Amino acid sequence: MSWSKLQQQLESFLAPALQTRVEYRGTSYRYLLDKSGTCHIAVDKKNILNMSDPTNGIRWYASEQEIKNDPELYIPVGPEDIEAVRKSAKGPIPEDRLKVMARGRKASEYAKAMMAAQAALSKSNFSKDANKFLTTPIETSLESPDILPNVLALLDRRVGKKRIMNLSDTIRMKHPIVQYFYELRRDA
Repeated sequence: MSWSKLQQQLESFLAPALQTRVEYRGTSYRYLLDKSGTCHIAVDKKNILNMSDPTNGIRWYASEQEIKNDPELYIPVGPEDIEAVRKSAKGPIPEDRLKVMARGRKASEYAKAMMAAQAALSKSNFSKDANKFLTTPIETSLESPDILPNVLALLDRRVGKKRIMNLSDTIRMKHPIVQYFYELRRDA
């Protein structure tokens, strides 16, 4: 599908409150064979998500330790996580220490998942991912571990305000760029 047709379809699915604020932009280099071009999602005429540049305005994580030590990152620890640590321990461990160890394990898992999603986003082909988004159910895009389907789904008019409000707990565990677009949609 050509870029202009894809752009038109994506913009037709934008939530009504965001139609004047959000736009999809694409550039291509006609005479450079090794340059496929870049795609941006712009909010209020400012490029927020640049598909080929990991140094955009939204904070990118540089390492696993940065993610684990981020105080704003919400990592829920349940009784099953604490029990898994207790079973893997070779001796008695105080209860408060078990919680810290369980949080550390979950933080490592989330850090690895975020880094993988971030790397996939910077290498992704926006057109291919956007076409896939247009052909898959909105629920699949919302639950996807990848960043771009989450962002496109949050901007979509098929996701209502009530559903947006119900996503607050799951969004807190997503990448900061997904959280940014969630806040944008929630406040619109």
